Amino acid sequence: MNTSDWVEEVVPLRDHVLSVMRPRDASDRVSEEDVAGNEFLPYWAELWAAGRALAETVVVSSLRGAAVLEIGCGLALPSFAAALAGGRVTASDWSASALEAVSENAARNEVVVDTLQLDWFDPPRELPFFDLVLASDVLYEERNVAALLDLLPRIGRQVLLADPGRATSGRFFADAGRDWHVRATGHPAIPNGAVHRLRRR
Repeated sequence: MNTSDWVEEVVPLRDHVLSVMRPRDASDRVSEEDVAGNEFLPYWAELWAAGRALAETVVVSSLRGAAVLEIGCGLALPSFAAALAGGRVTASDWSASALEAVSENAARNEVVVDTLQLDWFDPPRELPFFDLVLASDVLYEERNVAALLDLLPRIGRQVLLADPGRATSGRFFADAGRDWHVRATGHPAIPNGAVHRLRRR
């Protein structure tokens, strides 16, 4: 991966300091293949506030070998936090470019994070089941609501989902409340949102 046009972000997490490389200009990551049909955009190329909030929440956990999956991982800051907290972590995203960056940044920070290419709109018939699922700022489009509601029961019984207060999240949590216990905890990085803990009923 050519990182000559990338920049470093230094992210303090409790007793750790992570060095995360990201593209200088996310628009440079757009290709015709990415936007064709599904109109995928390179949201993965930014470190979003909700991802920081989730990482800060996860890094103080004691995961002790728990199997953890981050969905829509982007640059995967929460995945790195989960690895530091003792989890066996897999970071997933639709974008192969994002997953390449995850692998590079995991090596850079000497953490072990596996990767999985996962399209919510066309997931494989069989998926592994995880002790904990992580997601941050993944409800930015209306179409993501139904896809996420369908996917989550297939991959885990406990979810940590950080959302900055996007309009689409209201519908998601209203629908999720039928099958999940939902508890929200505020975080200063996302003053209009929260980190939501979902447990399967």
